[in-house]
Amino acid sequence: MTDARTLYKLIILYMLRRVTFPLTNAQITEFIVGKGYTDYFHVQEAISDLIDAKLITSERLRNTSLYQATIDGENTLEYFSYMISDAIKNEIDDFVRENAFEMRNESNTKSDYSLTESREYAVHCWVQEGKEPLIDLTVNVPTEEEAERVCANWPEKSQEIYLYVLETLLENQR
Repeated sequence: MTDARTLYKLIILYMLRRVTFPLTNAQITEFIVGKGYTDYFHVQEAISDLIDAKLITSERLRNTSLYQATIDGENTLEYFSYMISDAIKNEIDDFVRENAFEMRNESNTKSDYSLTESREYAVHCWVQEGKEPLIDLTVNVPTEEEAERVCANWPEKSQEIYLYVLETLLENQR
């Protein structure tokens, strides 16, 4: 019988293997807690243990943590994947298949802001396709509240903005 803590870690590694983009803390937690495997706190403990063991990496953007498996994490999963039941693997595969588009958009549409020397806020917004940026935009706004609003609206508006910029730049000049 597999120790429960070990199983949670293996589930996380398996989830990360099934996608080609980083997963957010919320996405991982939604699956594991949603399926009733454990509670929020045990998921966070498993994630922390995986980071400490250098089996996954964590990138923090504003209020979101993004996780990817390391080579050691991939190797660990390869060696211990037999400890995850086929039923759990199938549930993960189904979850990824049903939610891949939304999860990819959430993970690849990013924004952050910082205070500039001129006391404005530089808001950096970008969308990645794999490891390459599809669009990379930085705008300055006068207040932190506006910077937060830009970041909050970016996921919903990024595609529209990308299309507008591309169409405008590709227009034929008269």
